Amino acid sequence: MKVTVFGIGYVGLVQAAVLAEVGHDVLCIDVDEKKVENLKKGNIPIFEPGLTPLVMSNYESGRLKFSTNAEEGVNHGVMQFIAVGTPPDEDGSADLKYVTAVARTIAQHMNDHKVVIDKSTVPVGTADRVRAVMTETLQKRDVNIAFDVVSNPEFLKEGAAVNDCMRPERIVVGTDNDEVVELLRELYEPFNRNHDRMILMDIRSAELTKYAANCMLATKISFMNEISNLAERLGADVEKVRQGIGSDSRIGYHFIYPGCGYGGSCFPKDVQALIRTAESIGYTPRLLQAVEDVNDSQKNKLPTFIKRHFGDDLRGKTFALWGLAFKPNTDDMREASSRVLMETLWEAGATVQAFDPEAMDEAQRIYGHRNDLKLMGTKEAALQGADGLVICTEWQNFRAPDFDVIKNALKEPVIFDGRNLYDPERISKRGFTYYAIGRGASIKIVE
Repeated sequence: MKVTVFGIGYVGLVQAAVLAEVGHDVLCIDVDEKKVENLKKGNIPIFEPGLTPLVMSNYESGRLKFSTNAEEGVNHGVMQFIAVGTPPDEDGSADLKYVTAVARTIAQHMNDHKVVIDKSTVPVGTADRVRAVMTETLQKRDVNIAFDVVSNPEFLKEGAAVNDCMRPERIVVGTDNDEVVELLRELYEPFNRNHDRMILMDIRSAELTKYAANCMLATKISFMNEISNLAERLGADVEKVRQGIGSDSRIGYHFIYPGCGYGGSCFPKDVQALIRTAESIGYTPRLLQAVEDVNDSQKNKLPTFIKRHFGDDLRGKTFALWGLAFKPNTDDMREASSRVLMETLWEAGATVQAFDPEAMDEAQRIYGHRNDLKLMGTKEAALQGADGLVICTEWQNFRAPDFDVIKNALKEPVIFDGRNLYDPERISKRGFTYYAIGRGASIKIVE
């Protein structure tokens, strides 16, 4: 099938590459000329395991193409994916200007029936808005051309997006047209062979499903962070609590790891957007507000530990930071806990020596060159002469370090662990002062 994907961001590029991999003819359209040219040269704008070879092999085969020519994209195929960004507006609601701009562009150039597929994460009612924009644009052209609008939300995890796309747990399709269902069955048939993963529903339910999924996962994280705060004050160990409740099949182990707060492009934005949607219809989403409040508070845990140990004035102090990305296997620093940490340390006068396996360039892009941020080539180099080690991301190669190297490199053997990578007893026996999340048995709480 011929498929057009508007927006070569995280979702659009992964979806396009995977569709091309199974044999579809995919044309990607983006307004960013530099991005398009870089992709043609093999420069992938994001780090995602397995994505680069997938993009390059399909580009070289001709099944995956990149262009800035919107008219060419509209004329390419029946299936028109909208996969542009929906950044938070000033009030936290999703900004739909890019979505409606693509809808308008499709209507301006279409000459035959199109199936417009909302792949972007959008609020309930967006399909109606897309339909209205397209209808208005076609009326201005004085033409009567049929089109359909479908909600087909993505459920990709950064760091595992290619596999999630190739082997989806579910394919949610919101439409009121049975003929469109058959087209989408044909499109997704290569991913739907073992058993039927396609879940059909009305459009508004599909739009809400995406937000509900992300908000549920964010709720689990904030709940465990709330329990970790209790554990610290009650002298309990949240890791043992986690194992105790995770063994219950109704709860499970996924997303019940306490830490220094969730980040990324999805959870913070989607929780905020659903809160704003609820408020717009006169409903107060108390649980969602609490999820957001707990997460905002949790991002200040590590700075609080550091100031508890060293005092509020950190002038002259240097901290080694392991981990900049909001999670492992990505270079994404959007809403990352590391950013709150670094900005708080800088405000208190400290310097940061940071290392991340993938997010160094992103940190440079965000913060530029500053005297109080040194990006180091290895995790060991980040330790040299630092007053303490802070861990924000649970990268695999941080899990079993040489603790003698850490101890000898630091001015003081103290670790502030935002991801609970180590066992408090073992760390203490090695002579470290160890601050972790919810390990109440090892942390003295000072009110």
